[in-house]
Amino acid sequence: MRDHKEITLHSVEGFKTQLLAWAQQFEDIVWLDSNNCQQPHTSYDSILAVDAFTGIQTDYVNGFKKLEEYQSTINDWIFGYLSYDLKNDTEPLKSQNFDGLDFPDLCFFQPKKLFLFKNNALTVKYLNFISEEFNDDLKSIETFSLQNDAFPHNDIQIESRISKHQYFNKVSAMLSHIHRGDIYEANFCQEFYAYADLNPLETYFKLNKIAQVPFATFFKNGDKFLLSSSPERYLKKVGLEITSQPIKGTTKRSHDPAEDMELKTTLERDPKERSENIMIVDLVRNDLSKIAQKGTVNVTELCKIHSFKQVHHMISTVQAKALLTVSLVDIIAATFPMGSMTGAPKISAMKIIEALEDTKRGLYSGAVGYFTPKGDFDFNVVIRSILYNATKSYVSFSVGSAITSKSNPEKEYEECLVKAKAMRSVLEN
Repeated sequence: MRDHKEITLHSVEGFKTQLLAWAQQFEDIVWLDSNNCQQPHTSYDSILAVDAFTGIQTDYVNGFKKLEEYQSTINDWIFGYLSYDLKNDTEPLKSQNFDGLDFPDLCFFQPKKLFLFKNNALTVKYLNFISEEFNDDLKSIETFSLQNDAFPHNDIQIESRISKHQYFNKVSAMLSHIHRGDIYEANFCQEFYAYADLNPLETYFKLNKIAQVPFATFFKNGDKFLLSSSPERYLKKVGLEITSQPIKGTTKRSHDPAEDMELKTTLERDPKERSENIMIVDLVRNDLSKIAQKGTVNVTELCKIHSFKQVHHMISTVQAKALLTVSLVDIIAATFPMGSMTGAPKISAMKIIEALEDTKRGLYSGAVGYFTPKGDFDFNVVIRSILYNATKSYVSFSVGSAITSKSNPEKEYEECLVKAKAMRSVLEN
């Protein structure tokens, strides 16, 4: 079904930049980049999928069933996203908040052209009937010129969907739910937005340069774009092994080495942050137990601090072996949305989130990734991301934090601003 070629690259980073610029001619693009972060569970350094041969777009109604039918019928590489609002497909939930983006709830496509990077080797997989295009494409990519002067500086006025005062009131309301015992923890998010025209590729390059995280994404579907600097993996499957790596616990970094180490150590020892992380680990363990072989769900890394360019994160790793009787999509449906973006108990937390937040999350808090023909998959968590509807000139990014009984609204608000820093800087400069 696919012809493939192996190429040794002399300048990987330069080629990747030209490749992504060349890809802009296509209506459908998924670019996934690890930014050379040394992650033990990473299969590829970078992947580009372009030019849809087949595809599926749908709302949440029977969304997972439609995805399973599509994936099992195509039986090829497919790339795309799952929006947060697919929660409504598996539970009696609703999404009635404001939506300025109008993205489909689910979107996947089968690419005609696929580029897989590992170390300095590039594997190219083209569908058979267009394999003769590769040599011409390679020449175009290698000679593609990126005109920096074609990208004006952004000068976008960012607005907040809710005021700081409203944020405090909503966090107080969430704390009331926690004190009543309705929930133990919930991830509360707020949107920042603007009406503006954006150059998606240049904005992605700027964002990625600032953050340099292991799950960066450039996604395009016609006039809709995701520019993501996500540090978090949602779920990966290789063979029967399932891996989830929730993040809970964040602090800023410092240019001063001593202060930076102090910030890292403080995060590692913070009882509130550890409590948040452990609660979500328990939720993930419970989700995975629904589709796992008995006795195989294990926490292989608990509350470990990982350092990125802008922030330190507390990350745990939970692994399991999938039942032979469950499908790929069954595994995702049983664990979606990811616990780090919902709370515990999960359904109660999602109901309260919907009542208190002002914006429909859509692709934010969802996942972007791919399925392979061998029955494996890998998906990130869509956070630290700019979403853009070019037709509506609507630019959006959201940030959130986990609210627990120990939360201080002022500190939670400050954590949101730390997480928003990269997106705001590339949009306002």
